[in-house]
Amino acid sequence: MGNSITSLFKIQHPIIQAGMIWCSGWELASSVSNAGGLGIIGSGSMYPEVLDEQIAKCKVVTSKPFAVNLPMLYPDIDKHIETIIKYKVPIVFTSAGNPKTWTKHLQDHGIVVVHVVSSVKFALKAEAAGVDAIVAEGFEAGGHNGRDETTTLCLIPMVADAIKIPLIAAGGIGTGRTMLSAMILGADAVQVGSRFVASNESSAHINFKNSVVEAKEGDTQLTLKEITPVRLIKNPFYNKLSDAYEQGANTDELKALLGRGRAKKGMFEGDLIEGELEIGQISGLINEIKPAADIVQEILSEYNMALKEFSTDKYNF
Repeated sequence: MGNSITSLFKIQHPIIQAGMIWCSGWELASSVSNAGGLGIIGSGSMYPEVLDEQIAKCKVVTSKPFAVNLPMLYPDIDKHIETIIKYKVPIVFTSAGNPKTWTKHLQDHGIVVVHVVSSVKFALKAEAAGVDAIVAEGFEAGGHNGRDETTTLCLIPMVADAIKIPLIAAGGIGTGRTMLSAMILGADAVQVGSRFVASNESSAHINFKNSVVEAKEGDTQLTLKEITPVRLIKNPFYNKLSDAYEQGANTDELKALLGRGRAKKGMFEGDLIEGELEIGQISGLINEIKPAADIVQEILSEYNMALKEFSTDKYNF
């Protein structure tokens, strides 16, 4: 399976593992890359020295391309960029900020730059900034999300029609069937986050992984749009947020309730009571924890089966 994304990234399969905070370290990234996809180290939760160590370890265990996800609002972003350049990381995914700031600098060092957006407006701005490809992420996605609540089903064809550079679909994708749907809608590849949280190599706490496996339809909700929109599993902390909204809490009160370190507490430390549990709606289709390589193969196998079925008379009208 080859196309513009596999050629751009020099990978075998157009499956990208999202660079998720507290879940995407070197073990997960290298496993996905070794399986023929593109693994990503999520640097947003890492101190500069931690990212340095993560990249170094990743390079030891894989000779395949991997990437680093770089939130543009990270306070020490210049240090992260120095580390990325030092280790000659071939691909960077930027998010949560203006792609103009660092795109050319990274490209001048031979790095492919991909930017994550949640709307056509920002896809066009990213393309104008010179990025090499775009991730368009729909409302179904876990973690931080777009305020407009545009679903992947609507977002991908709109962005595909608007841009001329390669497009990666994200949000609600974790199976071969959803991958095929995204490709038919106009994507050149898919970015998968939640499914890889529930992998052996994910750095997420086992309590969080089990919560993802146990989650059913309706167990997640997008909240905190006044601060930074985030999709969470409904747990006691989420219930506190819901109560605060019912009582008319303002932005300052919501910030005070949120505090600091909630995501680390829930996803990395396994506190299912007071922590943020960031995951996508696709969690309702995740039923077991398994090796990342098996997940890649499972998605590919289901994709090919769905493609074969799509080619039958069942879809001829």
